[in-house]
Amino acid sequence: MKRIITAIDIGSSKICTIIAAIDEGQETPQVIGVSVMPSRGIKKGVIINIDDAVNSIGECLEAAEKMAGLTVSSAVISINGKHITSTNNRGVVAVSHDEITEDDISRAIENARTVAIPSSREIIHVLKREYIVDAQGGIVDPLGMSGDRLEVDTHIISATTTAVQNLVKTVNQLALQIDDIVFAGFASSEAVLTDTEKELGVTMLDIGAGTTDVCVYVEDAISYSGCVPIGGDHITSDLAIGFMISIEDARRLKEKIGMILEQNERVESDKNISAKPAFMRRDKEEFSKEDKEDKEEDEIDISSLNIPDKPTISKSLYDKIVSTRVEEIFDIVSEQVKQAGFDIRQPAGIVLTGGTANLVGITKLAKDYFGVPARVGTPSGLTGFVEEISGPAYATAYGLILRGLDLGMEEIGGEKFEGRGVVSIISRIGSFIKKLIP
Repeated sequence: MKRIITAIDIGSSKICTIIAAIDEGQETPQVIGVSVMPSRGIKKGVIINIDDAVNSIGECLEAAEKMAGLTVSSAVISINGKHITSTNNRGVVAVSHDEITEDDISRAIENARTVAIPSSREIIHVLKREYIVDAQGGIVDPLGMSGDRLEVDTHIISATTTAVQNLVKTVNQLALQIDDIVFAGFASSEAVLTDTEKELGVTMLDIGAGTTDVCVYVEDAISYSGCVPIGGDHITSDLAIGFMISIEDARRLKEKIGMILEQNERVESDKNISAKPAFMRRDKEEFSKEDKEDKEEDEIDISSLNIPDKPTISKSLYDKIVSTRVEEIFDIVSEQVKQAGFDIRQPAGIVLTGGTANLVGITKLAKDYFGVPARVGTPSGLTGFVEEISGPAYATAYGLILRGLDLGMEEIGGEKFEGRGVVSIISRIGSFIKKLIP
């Protein structure tokens, strides 16, 4: 019997559903169903219209189910938004026997969970950072060790109760059980960071359409998590204003600029360009010609995009618009991490992921701004139908599957696909009610 894991990444610009199967004894889940669709009713990571969100999530889920040939009953889902906050807390217990037991570990973690948070917030993660036994730190697994005092240092991520409730309400309308709610940034970090990077210390920035998530790892321990309500959509808006084009045209420009630059470079390489120094030219006409050539070199031919009255744009202006906004994002997340008492500049550098990580030149911008190594993180850890979801924009969805794998959810074979219309949903709700009746 196969074990089925379903992940739904609920983003500001898109919904991504992945259905993966794993046979007993296997370690790598195989993607058997995948769907990516535009999201509706979601802004900056938060649900603002439940009906629209239900429809867009439902359509995406049904398409993935149809591809997989089965209907799923539960899913791991993402949560995001500026309401996400984190803190580190320590739980301490006296060891009840000569050796540390699972009960001791559970009590220590539960003790750490009692951190004071407002009633308007809900804890979504209590993540282990390290164990300490009789003042000896750096312990990964204390089970079976001798000691009198057990401490656990944890990283606690919380969200507003309202955001969690609206998310649950939305998913429940699809007759889906929720296996886990996972902070999108944490899911992405699980999909793109290496063990070595975590051990050295690393910062992950997941720059999506409406938000930027940040996770900082210090000496193999997640130490800070957060989210700011700024992302790729702000860059799109800036381009629309700067070049006086529509938002949709600006989005296409942002997405296609890399390919256009490559095409332009190939054309330029075929031209016969004089290498004669300007100071050796004899008359003003030659200098004027050089100025004209410099101006032409700054122009990017974007006629292939068919943007009205905009056959070319200035490359220097494009670079200025993009770099200014990206650096603002870096400014905001750096200050947020600093206020939490951590340094965003870690030895292993910065790992960029999310859809905006595809932006031309963003790796160099990160290197120059932070002064540490930077790379684009692409997700890994799945096989099967992964071609469509191999880029950084799908890191969160990948991470949700990996999180579901860690949860050790019960084995299910999946039901034959019947669609997700009203009749299907009602029948599934009826089946759920029958299970509750003795």
